[in-house]
Amino acid sequence: MPMPILGNVSYEVKRSNAGLGLFAREPIKRGTWIIEYVGKILRGKEVTAHKGNKYLFETSRTRMIDGSARSNTARYINHACKPNCEAEIFAGRVFIKAIKRIEAGEELTYDYGKEYTDEYIKPHGCRCAFCSSKKEIKA
Repeated sequence: MPMPILGNVSYEVKRSNAGLGLFAREPIKRGTWIIEYVGKILRGKEVTAHKGNKYLFETSRTRMIDGSARSNTARYINHACKPNCEAEIFAGRVFIKAIKRIEAGEELTYDYGKEYTDEYIKPHGCRCAFCSSKKEIKA
């Protein structure tokens, strides 16, 4: 499969339920490649040395991207249980794609996966829009 071509998408970082989030400035069509998750490539013992870093993105059993640098705008995409984006790995690189139409002003989200969710999100409770709305209904 060829490497994704990123769309010319305009977005901004601002406050969300889960902290800082990435929001669309204009509508984004389903299937649009939005942004690449970038950072220092870690291998082997380097991965162990960065344990506890919440911005590690696993691209293989032995390789991760440390996306903690603020220059990695994709790090601001928050987790959601009902996301509008997904992450895909191509040749060790991570790209984020819209899996449904995203309206202007809507937050970009993807599912971080079970391991991350169990370790970092569940202990404090999920704050995604879907889970937050379920809590409001119960109250």
